[in-house]
Amino acid sequence: MSGRRPEPYGDRVPLAPGTDGPPPGREHHVLKSLLGAWALAACAPAEAEAVEEHLGDCGPCADEALRLREAVGLLHRPESLDLDPALRTRVLEACLERRPPRIPVPEWATAYDAETARLDALLQDFGDSEWHAPVRLRWYEGDEASTRRTTVAGVIAHLLTVDGLVAVALGLEDPLGDVRPARPTPSDRTEAYWHAARFPPTRAVRGPWREQSHRLIRTVSFTGSGTGRMTVPYGDFALPLHDAMLDRAFECWVHAEDIAEAVDYPYAPPSGRHLHDMVDLAARLLPVVLENRRHHGLAAPVERRLVAAGEPGRSVRLEIEGSGGGEWLIPLDSAAAKGSAEHEVAHVALDGAEFCRLAAGHVPPPEAAAGQEGDREAIRDVLFAAASLSRM
Repeated sequence: MSGRRPEPYGDRVPLAPGTDGPPPGREHHVLKSLLGAWALAACAPAEAEAVEEHLGDCGPCADEALRLREAVGLLHRPESLDLDPALRTRVLEACLERRPPRIPVPEWATAYDAETARLDALLQDFGDSEWHAPVRLRWYEGDEASTRRTTVAGVIAHLLTVDGLVAVALGLEDPLGDVRPARPTPSDRTEAYWHAARFPPTRAVRGPWREQSHRLIRTVSFTGSGTGRMTVPYGDFALPLHDAMLDRAFECWVHAEDIAEAVDYPYAPPSGRHLHDMVDLAARLLPVVLENRRHHGLAAPVERRLVAAGEPGRSVRLEIEGSGGGEWLIPLDSAAAKGSAEHEVAHVALDGAEFCRLAAGHVPPPEAAAGQEGDREAIRDVLFAAASLSRM
């Protein structure tokens, strides 16, 4: 800091911070008004030199400048407050290793518990603009891509109403209340909920969705693991409760990605263990979907006699790479047939998250497989069957 006394500059008005030009006036109140800009290094060179010379002569201003500089030192680029998506799972696992819970969450419900918690954390700090951000839901009907426009709040309303299928199966309150959909399917329930509301969904829908997800976890935990054998009707099909909870976890993650994309926010896939379970559910459903598509002329007909239940038949090896990876043999000729390595006619390799996005209708089947080998028609049938698992 210089101790040289500058020549007087008169009573000129100081320049705006950050501009060049002649030094500001030497009057005490003028130089004092520049201390904040000086502390932030926002003064022009001439202004900074005049302020520093003044500080050598004025004790009160020097003390004030020191306090301002210390305050500026506390200002720094804010670091992200977002938690590692896997942190909740790691903390719970560490705690449970020390003291198992009195009433544990069934293994088949942990993915739903984790994915609803991750989505709830994403929604926590959303303002009104984020809640009303447009979202395009995507799925496949037949072999055609379908879409439906809604908002972030509309997506949470969709999850609320479809999770309600599980709630009803468990004897809990139906979030539709007195609203009666045309059919008890996920899409009809959602459309009925949207149409019954006087106004489009708002951030207020988060509370009912969050509370319902907690009630579902509490209920399946209290009723025990045997509850997993219950059946949850979806209108056109039904799933055992343990698979329905995994299905709801899968859809929660998929729609959380839709929401994150709408607000331009990164969102990681589920943990490897949960991703593996989601892939396994889709792989187990593929033979039934293939058979249904064949009945509707959407898949190649069986080239020879139907394979008896439990017998080995033509199969496609589905290899899932990366997190959640593994291998599955998908029988082609009958939903009741057994996948067989000896009768393998094709091999398909995909990333785990990419396969799940295919099953969600978010990836066109021809673009999904990273590796394909063998019978192209069988590969096409399996990829389109995977996309057919999707729904609104």
